[in-house]
Amino acid sequence: MTVRVLLADDQVLVRTGFRSLLESAPDLEVVGEARTGREAVELTRLLRPDVVLMDIGMPELDGLAATQLISDDAGLAQVKVLILTTFEADHNVFGALRAGASGFLGKSVELDELIEAIRTVHRGDMLLSPAATKRLVARCLARPEQGGRQPVERLAALTDREREVLALVATGMTNDEIAQRLVVSPHTAKTHINRAMTKLGARDRAQLVVIAYETGLVRPPERSEPTGTDAELNAHYWQ
Repeated sequence: MTVRVLLADDQVLVRTGFRSLLESAPDLEVVGEARTGREAVELTRLLRPDVVLMDIGMPELDGLAATQLISDDAGLAQVKVLILTTFEADHNVFGALRAGASGFLGKSVELDELIEAIRTVHRGDMLLSPAATKRLVARCLARPEQGGRQPVERLAALTDREREVLALVATGMTNDEIAQRLVVSPHTAKTHINRAMTKLGARDRAQLVVIAYETGLVRPPERSEPTGTDAELNAHYWQ
């Protein structure tokens, strides 16, 4: 299966470089390029790519706002957005998660990492490890400036087992780890996760983590300095 990719970056050299790199992969196809956030939204609606590689800093409409518009469009439910950013900017990371992004990538990424990142989000998986995403979300939600929480009633549609699985997803567990904890098969664990995503209107696993924290199902830990380097956070890909 060919993964169709839209490049969104205001720098033509960056777009040209990414296009050249991606076209070296037999299963990736660059279907268009956007130089502004507004163009990214328009081309996404026109071309219906599988993955949008989205820069944050663009004219007319920044990458976070463009991601939100794509996420809010019911006709683009299958489109995944991969944000180009750095892990130092926590507010950008959490803003991208809330906007509907499926992952984050640094512009200095290696070719094999870039290609695997696109494949990862296309599968519906998170680009960050669950633990890394959980830590970033927890740190940001602990800050008053991030806004209020969503009502716990949002979880009413979930069964008790689905709530339990959602909480485990938010603690950073993989499907296999959840299966071991609940003494079920990995397939059953994945089924519960998929049902929770459908009921909560989550585009992917990353948004499940956000919802778990925003509704108070999982509480942010006490504030502490993060552990692990940016390279370590960017090195893990989970299903």
